[in-house]
Amino acid sequence: MNKNTLTSIGAVVAGFVAVFVLSLGTDVVMHIAGVFPQLGQPMSDALFVLATLYRTVYCIAGSYIAARLAPNRPMEHALVLGVLGLIVSITGAVVTWNKGPAFGPHWYPLALIVTAIPCAWVGGRLRIMQLHTR
Repeated sequence: MNKNTLTSIGAVVAGFVAVFVLSLGTDVVMHIAGVFPQLGQPMSDALFVLATLYRTVYCIAGSYIAARLAPNRPMEHALVLGVLGLIVSITGAVVTWNKGPAFGPHWYPLALIVTAIPCAWVGGRLRIMQLHTR
C-alpha cells in the first residue's frame, strides 16, 4: 500500500473512532448523570430524540475529521465514513428490532439510518467550504 492509501484509511478510521467514542462516552455520562435511566431500562421518546441529536452532531464532526485528514478528495472520505455509519446503523436496527423497550422505539434506529449519509455529506461540505475560504 502506498502512503496516500494508508492516510486515507487512517482518516476514515479516525472519523469512525471519533463518532464511536463521542457517542458511547456521551451515553455513559448521561447514564451516570441520571439523565438516562439505568442500562436495560426503557427511555422516553424525548431522551431518544436527545440521543439522536447528539449522534447527528457527532456524525457530522466525525465526517469532518475524515475529510480534514484525507490526503485528497475530502468529500469522498466523508461519504465513505457515512456508508460505514449506514452499515453499522442498519446492522444495529436488524439486531435490536423487536427486542424490547430497552432498545427504544422503532423510529430511533430508522432515524440513525436515514441521517448517516446526509450527516457525512454535511461534514465533508464543511471541510470543502473551509478549503475554499483559504
